[in-house]
Amino acid sequence: MNPARPSPDEVKPEELLIAIIARLLEGCRLVAAGASSPIPGGGCLLARRQSGGAMHVNILGSRANNLMTNGGVELFDWAGQGRLDAFFLGGGQIDGQANINLVGTGDYPNNDIRWPGSFGSAYLYYLVPRVILFREEHSRRVFVPKVDFVSTPGTSGKDIYRTGGPYAMVTPLCLMGFDTARARFHLKSVHPGHTVEEVRDNTGFDFDVPDDVPETVLPDRATLDEIRRHVSLEIAETYPRFAQRVFPEAMQAA
Repeated sequence: MNPARPSPDEVKPEELLIAIIARLLEGCRLVAAGASSPIPGGGCLLARRQSGGAMHVNILGSRANNLMTNGGVELFDWAGQGRLDAFFLGGGQIDGQANINLVGTGDYPNNDIRWPGSFGSAYLYYLVPRVILFREEHSRRVFVPKVDFVSTPGTSGKDIYRTGGPYAMVTPLCLMGFDTARARFHLKSVHPGHTVEEVRDNTGFDFDVPDDVPETVLPDRATLDEIRRHVSLEIAETYPRFAQRVFPEAMQAA
């Protein structure tokens, strides 16, 4: 056993997801996390620390980590100018072509269940190079064969100008990549304690699986220390309840 790397039972699920997201952001200059996104926000903050401060982070709702003076308008300006390198999107439904549904289930406009709506997701999905799809629930009701409503498509025709799109998808079970040319997900790794069969059983669409599926690499002890000692306190400014639940020791010591 590598003493520099903790065992799976020493790493909380949220800590693993934060570490995975930070890896996906390597090399970015400016990244942003939207509302209700403590784990993506934590991943951004960890990536900034690992970059030595070279990465700029904007977290919606934060005062300490907010570079904007004009809210979402400025965020959209960044994307339109090609300055925003990464953003996060979720969805009530996501299908195998990376189409996202943020409107609701059933036939629009008479949806059985109504969600908050698309807001600027379509605009950002088209322009941000690294859109990381993120959901804390990995189930067949989320990952469906075909979304009931396309809030924003995962791919577009060759005659449509598009610089952005799905880069990866992070869930509590696995990490997936996305092949834009084939409009298809592929399994990159399965998190410790989970299996390929579990991922298949809880995914409503088909995806590619390599012959040898790696296990997701756990954060090393130095990274775990960064998350627990520093990122926990930074994310608490915007998400105090999340920080208190996941990092109670850090919150008590603060």
